[in-house]
Amino acid sequence: MSENNPLRDVFDAIADPTRRRLIQLLSEADEVPLHELTAQFPMGRTAVSKHLAILREAGLVTDRKVGRETRYRLHASPLREIEDWAAYYRKFWQKNLLRLNQLLEEEEE
Repeated sequence: MSENNPLRDVFDAIADPTRRRLIQLLSEADEVPLHELTAQFPMGRTAVSKHLAILREAGLVTDRKVGRETRYRLHASPLREIEDWAAYYRKFWQKNLLRLNQLLEEEEE
């Protein structure tokens, strides 16, 4: 589970390509109204809202009402959990590729 919000795991939240696209769109602006986000997808407002709710549960998105409109903003800090996880495996592969390279060099000698 994400330490930022216990309702939803950040890995689960970004598992869907639609949600990853929403994160990308939100990263390109300070705040985006729901109708502008919905216009970017071949699905209805309700479906986009459900994806945004999952992102909000993971702490990746905040929202606020402005009149009758809901505006969304990216809160990217929970993505650090994914970055940390990927960094571990980046080191793992670098180390193993270095060992493989050493073995191949020894074999050539």
